[in-house]
Amino acid sequence: MTSEPRRSTHKRLALLAAAVLVAVLVAVLASAIGVPDPGLEADTASKPDARHCMPVAGSGHPTPSVCSANGTSGSDSPALGAYVGYDIRGVKRIKKFSTWLGGANVRVGHTYLPGDLWSNIEGRRDFLDVWAEWRRAKDDRVFVLNVPLMEQNEADLPDSKVRDLLRQAAAGAFDRHFRTLAQNLVALGVPDTILVLGWEMNGITYTHRCGPNPKHWKTYWRRIVTAMRSVPGQRFMFEFAPNRGVDDIPWPKCYPGDDVVDIIGMDSYDQHNGITFDEQVSEPYGLQFHVDFAKAHGKPIAYPEWGLFRNGDNATYMLRMLAWLDEHKPLYHTVTDYCPHGVWECSANSRASAVYRAVVSGQYAPDPEPEPSVPSSRPPTASAEPPHPTPNPTPHHPSPTPGE
Repeated sequence: MTSEPRRSTHKRLALLAAAVLVAVLVAVLASAIGVPDPGLEADTASKPDARHCMPVAGSGHPTPSVCSANGTSGSDSPALGAYVGYDIRGVKRIKKFSTWLGGANVRVGHTYLPGDLWSNIEGRRDFLDVWAEWRRAKDDRVFVLNVPLMEQNEADLPDSKVRDLLRQAAAGAFDRHFRTLAQNLVALGVPDTILVLGWEMNGITYTHRCGPNPKHWKTYWRRIVTAMRSVPGQRFMFEFAPNRGVDDIPWPKCYPGDDVVDIIGMDSYDQHNGITFDEQVSEPYGLQFHVDFAKAHGKPIAYPEWGLFRNGDNATYMLRMLAWLDEHKPLYHTVTDYCPHGVWECSANSRASAVYRAVVSGQYAPDPEPEPSVPSSRPPTASAEPPHPTPNPTPHHPSPTPGE
């Protein structure tokens, strides 16, 4: 952790002027496409004083840095990416997505291991090799891999069965699968992969959910990290990424400990129906709590999944979320780019797409024709691609404390 360098008065004024200009341009764009003024006032939470810079390097190359939520090294922009497909088609779409954004540096490649069988969770070479090749091609690229913690991960297993699996997991029954995954990633030359383990564990969608037994779930996480860190040559970063809000269980109850978490992420879609962005910020275990919790634990933040959802083509949400990302500087963010969430491959979201494209690219760019992502981007096994997020139940909990 290094302290943020003090900026000169002239530089601070220049940055302030640039920020004002961006705000004006966004307001003009919003007016032009008929978006009501979202009121992009600054958030009340103070920015953390420290910066987190963590190595993301290819084997045999100089070590660049991806820096955190709370500041960056050499650039004030978080690493940009999108989920545009799980397999080789996703790798190819990254360049087209960049072209659509006027040549923006799309540094983050994001995919999901299939969660149907342990053999797939172990990271088969024929699945990972194209992503590893993409990552190794440039030193500043970041590979984000969502890792299911159980096979039959979308089989709608009852809580009683999940409790039994978590009991076995906490006793070490599945450690070997994650050791194999670590060995495969190191052998492929991507030992610095960001691993999003057991994402959305506070919900009910996945077999790898936390709710049936949080104590065993946390023990299991710790065993996984210990097993993967035991592999020579690894430099993995382990990301804890719940759904925004309470969902089935308050997500801090699933937090496994600072010594086994490198990044505190969050999946945050525009849901429930009718919810405002301010409510997404202030709800229990929402966006502001996430930022405060990460600060209290000394961790960078990230947004591995975010996008439109229950409120349709919501350009106001898009403006506010982009402003949130600009304010809080996550380590990286990857919009989920298939319908109903996306901005490039989902023509139904034309207004929000125009906002995203203008703000992220800073210009209007020629249009590469996006390939349809449904059903062609669906993997052969249901669990390789995230389903639409499950709507969170309306929370009825007292205001949480971020340091818990």
